[in-house]
Amino acid sequence: MKRVFGTIEAIFDASYLVLALTIGVVLISTASGNPARLLAGAAALILVAGDAFHLIPRLNAITTGEEEKLRNALGTGKQITSITISLFYLLLWQVGVLVYSPKDINAWSYLLYALTAVRIFLCLLPQNRWRDRFPPIVWGIARNIPFFLQGLVVAGLFFINRNAVPGLALMWLAIILSFAFYLPVVLWVNKNPRIGMLMLPKICAYSWMLAICLSL
Repeated sequence: MKRVFGTIEAIFDASYLVLALTIGVVLISTASGNPARLLAGAAALILVAGDAFHLIPRLNAITTGEEEKLRNALGTGKQITSITISLFYLLLWQVGVLVYSPKDINAWSYLLYALTAVRIFLCLLPQNRWRDRFPPIVWGIARNIPFFLQGLVVAGLFFINRNAVPGLALMWLAIILSFAFYLPVVLWVNKNPRIGMLMLPKICAYSWMLAICLSL
């Protein structure tokens, strides 16, 4: 049974990387005169590049069964992914600002940049012990507090303006779902590794976000 789930995860992860890369390339290659589409394409490529640092070692671990030998690569990949996903949401915020041109948004933009900086700083600290089999949960919570706040701010922008651009109407929901699937992993994966399977629907939420960007 474990092998079956491993095979499913490997196919799923590989498909996601190909899909995200394809969407990013399509967005950029068709962005002539559309800065929001270009920025969304850049966000997609940053997302897939960061995820690849974790998912490719993960695919290797699944296919070879040598997870412990790949522990350092997996840990470093998680760290890189944690940084690039923060940059992804920052760029997604800028996409929303470009599309909606909301008034009096500067203070919220400053807040989002500050949260991104704090999140990246926390991710770089050695106390996270990224390469450990079970990193300290307290640091997992600490570094994800600014990340969750990032998500709330970005989701709020798209929710408030959900009726302005029909193609982007459900972006806020995709963001909220991605965090809803991610939160249990942060809190309880050390106690029950099977909870890590929630990362699969979280990846589906990311794929949905990228697909929504095609409507720009």
